[in-house]
Amino acid sequence: MDSTLRTSEPTASTDAKPARRAAWHAYLPMWMMSAPALLLFAVLVIVPLAMTLALTLYRFDPNSGPVAAFDFHNYAEVLGSSYFHTIFARTFGIAALVTLLCVVIGTPEAYILSRMGDPWRSMFLLVILAPLLVSVVVRAFGWSMLLNVNGIVNQLLGVFGFGPYKLLYTTFAIVIALVHVMLPFMVIPVWTALQRIDPQTENAALSLMASPFTTMRRIVLPQLVPEILSGSLMVFGLSASAFAIPGLLGGRRLKVAATTVYDQFLSSMNWPLGATIAVLLLIANLVVMLTYYRVLERRYARSMG
Repeated sequence: MDSTLRTSEPTASTDAKPARRAAWHAYLPMWMMSAPALLLFAVLVIVPLAMTLALTLYRFDPNSGPVAAFDFHNYAEVLGSSYFHTIFARTFGIAALVTLLCVVIGTPEAYILSRMGDPWRSMFLLVILAPLLVSVVVRAFGWSMLLNVNGIVNQLLGVFGFGPYKLLYTTFAIVIALVHVMLPFMVIPVWTALQRIDPQTENAALSLMASPFTTMRRIVLPQLVPEILSGSLMVFGLSASAFAIPGLLGGRRLKVAATTVYDQFLSSMNWPLGATIAVLLLIANLVVMLTYYRVLERRYARSMG
């Protein structure tokens, strides 16, 4: 019996080696095929982030520029200054408001779009996607012309005896332009999810004497929560890091984090401080988005049982 065990154990290990070798040879081509993409990702994303992170540990000398200090002086300056606290609060406040407006406007818009027939659906889909076909700078200049003191908006308000109001270089201008730019990122995921929902489920609820509002709340919306979540995460992240629209419509006084980074790099030439603000913006953005994702994911899982 002992001799049988001795002969069977090497046989099992011998049989396992070719299986592992075959699995490795099957797995290796996948790594080889993804190696160019991984290399490109490392060169374009990881290396610049690592260099930016290293730059935050430098000190700024007005005479010689960045000097290697390897301390956390820049982080203490940003985290301990009420000026930067105001900038970050304004940045994430605008991003949260834009996200809320995109959810409130984009979800019903996607629902109406999904119920349209051709050719109206194609026409309105083109209207929704039109902002993505135009440069952000062009759109920002368009909104500046509309919201100017002598712009069309103030002229229309003047017809009814209101205004003129200072709409340009305000938080309102930044929010309204960002909603216009970010709305497709909310509409498209929700509309795609609505295309997969069987309309017979709504008809079944209506046949059981459920009101249209109850049908929307109990049948349709629970199935749209993942897509609303993904769309709102995209809108929030892009709004918090937006540069062109806050820079052109917010002016020099109404600063957000992205425009502050630009000023530190190109105006003050304080690269270490600009890199620190950029890194803290990235970290804060990730923390807010991951927390938001986890909280809503748990609530959605709890509601779905």
